[in-house]
Amino acid sequence: MDKQIKISKKICMLGTFGVGKTSLVRRFVYDKFDEKYLSTIGVQISQKQLPPMKNSSAGRTERLNLILWDLAQIEKFNNVIKNYFRGSQGAIIVFDVTRLKTFKETDVLLKSYLEMNPKSKLVFVGNKTDLVKSSELDLEQFLRLSESYQTSYFLTSAKTGKNVGQLFTHIGKLLLEAD
Repeated sequence: MDKQIKISKKICMLGTFGVGKTSLVRRFVYDKFDEKYLSTIGVQISQKQLPPMKNSSAGRTERLNLILWDLAQIEKFNNVIKNYFRGSQGAIIVFDVTRLKTFKETDVLLKSYLEMNPKSKLVFVGNKTDLVKSSELDLEQFLRLSESYQTSYFLTSAKTGKNVGQLFTHIGKLLLEAD
């Protein structure tokens, strides 16, 4: 009989103001989307358990509980923000595909995070794809960024739900493989 293990992993949602971090979490955890913008103050913690996944390297089935830390816009990396990063095994770095500036700020966001969690698993997310035509997306820049950090990227829409479940399942698999 296959032994099933329950595991919890902390994931930080990183990104600048208004990129859709909270909307992605709400879509994934509650399958809801709100058109009204609600600014996160400090940190909001949500969790959701993924369906059982086979961890072939460990020889068992694991139920992964994702603990999602939705961090407010980070303008200055002070000690309080750094404490939010502590113990995180993964980060989802979100940018808004309609605002190139948010994409260019990803390196700044990651520097302080990776100082605290150098072995953390990362995934980049271009959100709000429902607001642009796919032909308007410069996929090369997303590919270059993800290759520079040796990870992957997803193009999502929290509004429509496009690729949201796949994003969180993917980071879950990365975390299980790392154990």
